[in-house]
Amino acid sequence: MASNKNVALSGMIGNILEWYDFTLYGYLAVILSQLFFPSENETLSLLASFGAFAVGFFFRPLGSVLFGYIGDKYGRKKALIVSIFLMAIPTFLIGLLPTYQQIGILAPILLTFFRILQGLSTGGEYTTSVTFVVEHAPKDRRGFFGSINLLGAVIGIMFGSLMGAFLNNTFDKETLHDWGWRVGFLFGIVLAIVGVHIRKNTSETPEFLAMEEENKTKNPLLKTFIHHPKEFLISIIYSSLQGVAFFLLFLYMPTFYSKVLKFEMSKALFINSFAMFVLIILIPVMAHLSDKYGRKPFLLASTFLYSVASVFLFKAIISGDIRIIVMSHVAFALISSLFMSILPTFLVENFPPDVRNTAFSVGYNISLGIFGGTVPMVATLLIQKTGVLYSPAVYLSAVAFICFLTTLFIKESFKNEI
Repeated sequence: MASNKNVALSGMIGNILEWYDFTLYGYLAVILSQLFFPSENETLSLLASFGAFAVGFFFRPLGSVLFGYIGDKYGRKKALIVSIFLMAIPTFLIGLLPTYQQIGILAPILLTFFRILQGLSTGGEYTTSVTFVVEHAPKDRRGFFGSINLLGAVIGIMFGSLMGAFLNNTFDKETLHDWGWRVGFLFGIVLAIVGVHIRKNTSETPEFLAMEEENKTKNPLLKTFIHHPKEFLISIIYSSLQGVAFFLLFLYMPTFYSKVLKFEMSKALFINSFAMFVLIILIPVMAHLSDKYGRKPFLLASTFLYSVASVFLFKAIISGDIRIIVMSHVAFALISSLFMSILPTFLVENFPPDVRNTAFSVGYNISLGIFGGTVPMVATLLIQKTGVLYSPAVYLSAVAFICFLTTLFIKESFKNEI
């Protein structure tokens, strides 16, 4: 059996790479909108750029079916190695891609195609790595180990945020638009090399190796629909909140600070990075506590707090006072830690090994494809159409309230055998 250290690093490094690469696009969306989707209407240009961002999410469910099948049929480890390559290569190519001014309409077409490949990869990476790590984990530490993958994802997003801030501080506006933006994408290849090396030196999970060949499900997705529809629906409901909360609070917010509150992008990214740093500290703590007290208390507390506090905190952010903004964003990080650290292990615990990778992956990625990838567009349109700056928080509260009602009726999962 692989050592706990190697398992943890394997789960973490892949998600650092995947989410650094995938979300760097979001942090550079304003620049990319001008380079690849030029328009006299700045809002339309930004919406087109976010549209290309969302396309990657629409292909996440297809990626989850593909990598879920590979993981359930041929092993979690093989699926994870393939997913790293499928993310790293398109990211590197984006860094080399000519702009609209250089090759015309082919530029946004190629950019969108690379985003699709990234979406396929991300559709399999996070959920497969959670399955991989949780199946390796001791029974009484599944919550903690399951949170490692999310920790890697948040670290990756924080790196993307810091890279965005670094680029904005290092290069003047003209240089950044000319070639400086490419540095962040090209740097991703370094993380890819490290990730592949670590994953090649880990072993397959005991649960997968224990399955006899004849007991491996030929069609895990069909079996999920027939035998586990309730669990699948639960995974969709909770993952929808994950998508809205995560991408509204930690991906869209730098754009909100920049475009709505008129902050310098470097300041916006540093505020966001600080909130994510707090989230990184809290995730393993909350996950560890869930191994002692169960998943349900944390799900109840977090969904309730999202429901009642989101609008209040967003209004505080709109005040424009930098101290209040930082405290409010950190408060969102605290609430998020209660929910996001628990969710991956909770969902894994609800499915049997022969369909686990596919069922978890597809349910999770359908929700993120619909609710996560569209968040920047939805938030932008809500503000534009309603004129209410805190309208995105109303959206978050509504989704959270549905999850809160669901939590009232679910059973505790942390003592389940996997």
